[in-house]
Amino acid sequence: MKPVHLLYILAVAKVLLPFFLQDSQWEPHRDELLYLAEARHMAWGYMEAPPLLSVFAWLTNLMGGAMWAIKIWPSLAGALTYALAGHLVLHFGGRWFALVLAWLPFIAGAWLRMHFLFQPNFLDIFWWTAMAYGLIRFKQTGKPIFLYMAGLSLGLGMLSKYTIVFYAAGLLGGLILTWDKQLLSNRHFYLAAGLGLLICLPNLWWQAANGYPIVYHMKALQDGQLQYLSPWSFLTDQLLFNLAGFFIWITGLIWAARTQSYRFMAWAFLITIALLMMGHGKSYYSQGAYPVLFALGATQLEAWAGKWWKLGMVAFILFIGYTELPLLLPTKPPAQLAAYYQHHKLASKVGVLQWEDQQDHALPQDFADMLAWEEITQKVAKAYNTLDSSEKAGTLLFCDNYGQAGAVNYYGAKYHLPPAYSDNASFLYWMPPNFEQFDIILLVTHDKQEMQYGFMKEFNSTQLADSITNPYAREHGSLVILMKGPSEAFRQAFRDKINQSRLKTTAAGATQLLKPSPLDEGGTMH
Repeated sequence: MKPVHLLYILAVAKVLLPFFLQDSQWEPHRDELLYLAEARHMAWGYMEAPPLLSVFAWLTNLMGGAMWAIKIWPSLAGALTYALAGHLVLHFGGRWFALVLAWLPFIAGAWLRMHFLFQPNFLDIFWWTAMAYGLIRFKQTGKPIFLYMAGLSLGLGMLSKYTIVFYAAGLLGGLILTWDKQLLSNRHFYLAAGLGLLICLPNLWWQAANGYPIVYHMKALQDGQLQYLSPWSFLTDQLLFNLAGFFIWITGLIWAARTQSYRFMAWAFLITIALLMMGHGKSYYSQGAYPVLFALGATQLEAWAGKWWKLGMVAFILFIGYTELPLLLPTKPPAQLAAYYQHHKLASKVGVLQWEDQQDHALPQDFADMLAWEEITQKVAKAYNTLDSSEKAGTLLFCDNYGQAGAVNYYGAKYHLPPAYSDNASFLYWMPPNFEQFDIILLVTHDKQEMQYGFMKEFNSTQLADSITNPYAREHGSLVILMKGPSEAFRQAFRDKINQSRLKTTAAGATQLLKPSPLDEGGTMH
């Protein structure tokens, strides 16, 4: 068997593996529900992400929206990312063992989760790898087509996730620091960069037309999540995320640093890490810089290591991968997985159970975000069906957050529900016209004190219809409330609240104090 045939076999195995590992009781992730909703409102941009992921979400909806249709895209992207790394192995003279060694980190570490969740990360990692691949292949062949591959990857990467600018800056910095005349003096290098900018131009135009919501989104991330991140935790996470294959990427980094032609890759990695640390980036933002290092390191280790060292490397990676597997994928039902974490303390020791609130919980936050969505929809449908036909026509389904709204829309057809709305994330753009004129609001909120707030007195009647009971879900305790007959004062306050929320999502609104709404005393409707 030729080495290239082994490469394709391993790539196919990478696609299939997550489908055999996940337990069937889990539902789509909160973020996946948002991206599936975005595909019903196609645009050149969204508040939280550029538009390319919505294309794959549209295809998922077209295929029926089943779990396999959601998960196939990150799995395919993982296989293609490995295929690029594997081809680099072959171009650098590696053979069977190097191909296997470069593949093992993709199935034995944080990559399992990144290529399992339908989030922009899987596209981001692929385009980072493709951009570096293009530059390296140009260095090897001198063919301009590879520069245009890098430029195309930059542009499509910008349409996937803006963090690619960190790696692009790292690569450019590496080329300048090593003064790589082969690239810097080549006109195709600049034409390829121009191609990348041209590709992402529609999204930049959308940002400008919508008041640069990326500024608001980054400010919200900084205030809510990134402020807790430290440079030290960022660095330690780099080791934890790639612990199984740490000796592979470190070998690749050292080899690149010692090789004049590819030294720019070592500088690119170090500059990217430094930029992300200074910007308080999340630890996984940097993962696209690793596949190329896996390829370089695996090739060198194949050439240097003896038989027993090779067996030891494979055994170490598989052992670490097996140990980490329950931390990375929901391989058991929720109750069993929570019991496993309680018995095996590794999860709490490495911070896997810590949520954004900085507290430990029974399950990792990503897993808790895959539960109770159909329960929410069922209980919304139960409350909705207590209304007669005329009442249903005047009812607004309004949700506290994008996960709840995405869930009701994802499962809603099964329960014959109208669309659900929210003022959270991109759902804010999709509020119906004259939304304040609805006579009934069927509200889903995670605030357990919602019924106690003063604005409830602005309705003729309010009724707590139900609550979410799944103890492992992040939505545990969320309420379903039926509110009838809003006053004119509430209608106006609701309108003002939505208008101010829309203004706040622009760059100008995110940096100025807005007049408080009468609903700002608390609760979902504040």
